[in-house]
Amino acid sequence: MNTHVPIAYDWNTTRLAQFIARYGYRDLEDLQLQAAYVPQRFWDAVVEAIGLDWATPYRHTLDLADGVMWPKWFVDGRLDLVDNLVGKHARATPDKIAIRWEGDGGESRTISYAALADEVARVAAGLRALGVGEGDRIALYLPMVPEVATMMLAATRIGAIFIPFFSGYGADSVAQRIADCEASVLVCANGYFRRGKEVPMLADARAAAHACGSVRHLVVVDRLGRGAEGGEGAGACEGEGASPATAGGEAASFAEVDYRTLLASRPDSAPAAFPADQTLMLIYTSGTTGKPKGVVHTHAGFPVKAAQDLLMAFDLHADDTLMWVTDMGWLMGPWMVYGGLMHGATIVLYEGTPDYPDAGRLWQVIERHGVTHFGLSPTLVRLLMAAERNLPPPGALDSLRLFGSTGEAWNEAPWLWLFEAVGASRRPIINYSGGTEIGGGILACFPGRPQKPGAFDGPIPGMAVDVRDADGQPVRESVGELTIRRPWPGMTNGFWRDDERYRDAYWSVWPDVWVHGDWARVDVDGYWFVHGRSDDTIKIAGKRVGPADFESALVSHSLVTEAVAIGVPDELKGETVVCFVTVADCRLLARQSWEDWEAELVEHVGHRLGKPLRPARVHLIQAIPKTRNGKTVRRVMRSAYLGTSAGDLSSVENPGAVDEVRAMRVTG
Repeated sequence: MNTHVPIAYDWNTTRLAQFIARYGYRDLEDLQLQAAYVPQRFWDAVVEAIGLDWATPYRHTLDLADGVMWPKWFVDGRLDLVDNLVGKHARATPDKIAIRWEGDGGESRTISYAALADEVARVAAGLRALGVGEGDRIALYLPMVPEVATMMLAATRIGAIFIPFFSGYGADSVAQRIADCEASVLVCANGYFRRGKEVPMLADARAAAHACGSVRHLVVVDRLGRGAEGGEGAGACEGEGASPATAGGEAASFAEVDYRTLLASRPDSAPAAFPADQTLMLIYTSGTTGKPKGVVHTHAGFPVKAAQDLLMAFDLHADDTLMWVTDMGWLMGPWMVYGGLMHGATIVLYEGTPDYPDAGRLWQVIERHGVTHFGLSPTLVRLLMAAERNLPPPGALDSLRLFGSTGEAWNEAPWLWLFEAVGASRRPIINYSGGTEIGGGILACFPGRPQKPGAFDGPIPGMAVDVRDADGQPVRESVGELTIRRPWPGMTNGFWRDDERYRDAYWSVWPDVWVHGDWARVDVDGYWFVHGRSDDTIKIAGKRVGPADFESALVSHSLVTEAVAIGVPDELKGETVVCFVTVADCRLLARQSWEDWEAELVEHVGHRLGKPLRPARVHLIQAIPKTRNGKTVRRVMRSAYLGTSAGDLSSVENPGAVDEVRAMRVTG
């Protein structure tokens, strides 16, 4: 597989290359090695490079007295995080734009750093007036509107803990998470717009609040432009479809408050500094299997990791504009806010759908807002690749310096399409893999270095990463478990009130080794590849194969646009493979029956992967079930196909597609 060199990027001009030179490292490889084994020196340099100011300097960078599973970072340090993110930029460049927003219908707003600082101070004062204080939990059930960033920052300013929820959740999913974290405030919108249609939220928010006795205030943001529909002082209001009692049988009582009431508060003039290890945010995993996990992130750890990754992997500068196609309930939303603002950059919040009203929408957004750093998923790239009007017009991407990509493994064809057809071979694709519990990335690409389609350059400095075989030994050129052998600041500080589950999830395989749950490989040239979740891996006659191998083989066929592979039980082989595909041009289907097409695709996979790995079935479906940020939900599809419980489907954008899979399930 050939490497590609983006022609518009010079390695020597990047912030990572300058970091290496400034702090006396020989080269990137030396930096990666030294960061792993001399972490104090490295992380002290990172804190300085990202410009983090301390109200009380820390005494020790890292304390491992409680073991690698429970590291203490920046011991006894205290910081005013909001001043680092907003205040100091507002003082230096008050008119600079902090947030650009574009709604589903094309409407837009801009907020300067000075205006954002004022709004955060007012909302923080309004929260204090409601009796919200340090350590209290504030649940955020909001679409991608500027108020979601303001609420996160206001919570941070008063030392409260914010919990961002996926905006597409229903009442039960919201209530389940509120009950777990015992939030006293729920912030919601009365609705939002998607594909030109109103999507209501307030009834679900009221129902969730009624079901949870901890909620004392429901703050309502008027996104629909018709008032908050239940303003301040509404008391123990029973909303439409609400359940009037908690699970314990006690009547729930809460007051509804218009967000504008908080905004009208007198600006809070007394910000506070909080300990580095104080909890900043809880962010829940999707919960498609079992109870959702409340991942704990801290005041220093999460923003340091986000800002470090944006400096080293994404070469973000203060005059750049960062946009990621995401929801605030996914890690990339808070990561963009806290990492981007740390650097004094501009962030773009986008409410709309990537292909509405057509596949050219994202290129228009990039052009309108001068986006320099644009992140999306490989699934979204495949969607755009198959659509009409999918290429940007001349000049539309003039501002764009690089693409970011996360969420899943690449196939080569979509990677090449984005790099060559869209990016004109000028812009690197920063492949970025990590997770909610990581606080950012484990592996990445680095601007200015040669790229291999779908690959990573290697570990982000500070991440001591290995690929290990079944015996726990590091391996090269073969697939194994992706593991981490040293702690890092962005590492989750456990799961909310569930230390045992945290230990079982990541630390139970080998002593003092974080097992991430991804299959990975380092090739002969030193490039890294991630082959999907190890619990998604299919084992056929004793041979482990990642679903991405089957999916890449299928999308290389001219008929197939997208593909998903799952493992199903087989008496002879232990497991066999069933695949699901979509096609872009249905006219091709008229050339022969689906049975013939299926046989052709089965043989095509056998030719690419070997005859023993031919799938048992290839099903044609209308749409692949995905989350709103474009991630394929393989485990949900497998459960639906086998007729078992698919778990919580609230994060699935198109639950009807799950029903289509269920209709094809094996019954005997």
